[in-house]
Amino acid sequence: MKPDAARGLTMEEPLIFEKTAETRRGISIPKSDAGEVAPEDVIPREFLREDIPGFPSVSEMETVRHFVRLSQWNFGVDTGFYPLGSCTMKYNPKINEDIARLSGFSNVHPYQPEELSQGALRLMYELEGFLGEISGMDAVTLQPAAGAHGELCGMLMIAAYFKDKGRPRKKVIIPDTAHGTNPASSALAGFSIVSIEESKGVIAPEAVELVMDEDTAALMLTNPNTLGLFEKHIKEIADIVHKRGGFIYCDGANLNALMGIAKLGNMGVDVIQFNLHKTFSTPHGGGGPGSGPVGVKKALEPYLPKPRIIKKGRRFSLDYNRPKSIGRLKAFYGNFGIMVRAYSYIRALGPDGLKKATEMAVLNANYIKEKLKGHYYLPYNQICMHESVFSDKFQSKNNVHTLDIAKRLIDYGFHPPTIYFPLIVPGAIMIEPTETETKETLDRFIDAMINISKEADEKPDMVRDAPQNTRLGRLDEVKAARNPVLRWKG
Repeated sequence: MKPDAARGLTMEEPLIFEKTAETRRGISIPKSDAGEVAPEDVIPREFLREDIPGFPSVSEMETVRHFVRLSQWNFGVDTGFYPLGSCTMKYNPKINEDIARLSGFSNVHPYQPEELSQGALRLMYELEGFLGEISGMDAVTLQPAAGAHGELCGMLMIAAYFKDKGRPRKKVIIPDTAHGTNPASSALAGFSIVSIEESKGVIAPEAVELVMDEDTAALMLTNPNTLGLFEKHIKEIADIVHKRGGFIYCDGANLNALMGIAKLGNMGVDVIQFNLHKTFSTPHGGGGPGSGPVGVKKALEPYLPKPRIIKKGRRFSLDYNRPKSIGRLKAFYGNFGIMVRAYSYIRALGPDGLKKATEMAVLNANYIKEKLKGHYYLPYNQICMHESVFSDKFQSKNNVHTLDIAKRLIDYGFHPPTIYFPLIVPGAIMIEPTETETKETLDRFIDAMINISKEADEKPDMVRDAPQNTRLGRLDEVKAARNPVLRWKG
C-alpha cells in the first residue's frame, strides 16, 4: 500500500502579527450618530490602554486567506477517519446543525420568561426522558457542561446523600480500568481513593469484596471499561456494594457500546453521566462545548442540581424549590445548543436506529481487532465492545514504538489513534472506529497499520523518522510541552 497523504499545494503562512502593515485596515467603522466622545470621559482612566503593542493591522483579503489557510491545515471528522480510542469521534450529521440553528433555538435567551420559552423547556424535558429511558435511570439533569463535570455532579450528590443521612462516608473505590478523570472527580467531591487492579481486563468481585466497607460511599467504574471490555461481573459487584449501603457510579462515556441494547440501570448502576458530545453525535474537541447530563436512581433524585424542569398539564416550568439539591453547577441550564443536536440525533434514529448504531460500533471495533491482532500485540485477546487496545510490544524489538507508529500513520493519510492510554497497557494503541465509518475506510486503515508493522521490521528508520509527507517533520514534543510559547512577542 502506497502512503496516500500527498504534499500537494501547501501554502506557507506566517503568524498574523507578521503580516502587519500600518497602511492596511480590514475594517471600516461608520461614524457614530451620537457624536464623538473621548474615551476618558466615559471610562475610568485606569481601565484605558493607550495602545496594544504589535496589534495586527491587516487587510480583509489577507485576513480571510490567513484563516482559511490555517483551517486547511486542520484535521477533523469531516476530513477523514478519526480513530481516537475513548473519544468516540463519530460523524456529526448536518441535520443536527440545521435544527440547532433554527431561530427559535439559536436566538432563545436564558432570561426569557417561561411562557416564551416553552419550546426550549419541552425539548429539554423530553431529552431528559429519552436519556432516562436509554439508561434505565429514574431522573436526569442536563446541567453539567462536560463528562468530567457530570462525574463531579454525581459524586457531589452521593456525598450530599450520606451527609443528609447523618453518616458521611470518606472513600470511593476506583479500578485501574476506569477513565482517568474519575479519581479527580471523586477527590474534588471530598473522597479519598481506594484503587483496585483489573483481573483479565475486568473487575473481579473478590477484589471489591476485599475493600468494600461501611465507610465507602461508592464504587466508580467505566462500563465498557477503557480496555474496551464489558464488565461482565457488574451485577454481582453492584450487589456487594449495595449490601454495604454504597452506590455504583458508572462513567457513561462509553455508552456508544450499549445504547439500545442494554440499560445500565438494570445492572445495578445508581448514577451515570452521559457524554452528549460523544455518544449522541454532537461536535466536540478543541475545548468544547460539551454536555454531560447525569442520570440517577430514585434515592438520589432529591439531590440533583437545581432548577429542575417540571411539567404541569401542558406547561413546562423551572422548579427552584429543591431543599436537598447540591445547587447550581452551571450558569443557567447547561449548553443548550448541544442538547438540541443530541435531541435531533435521538429523534432521527429512534430506538431501532440507536440499537443499530451500537451494533455497528461494536462490529467495526471487533473487525479491526481481528484483522490487526496478528500484527500488533493484543494484551486482552477477547471480544471487545466499541474499541480495542493494542501495544507496540512486537515493534519495540526493532526500537520502533507507539509514537513512531502514530506518526507514520499520518503519512498514510490517517489521524493517529489514542496512544499511551490506558496507562495499564505499556505502549498502548487505542482504536475506536465508531459506527459511522465504511468498511472501505476501515480496510484502508487496516492495510496502513499492517504496512507500518512490516516497515517496522524491514525499514525501521523510515518509521522512526515519520511523518515525511507533512509540512513539518517530527517535532520536539517534550520541549513543546515543557517550554510552551503561547504568546507572540515582536
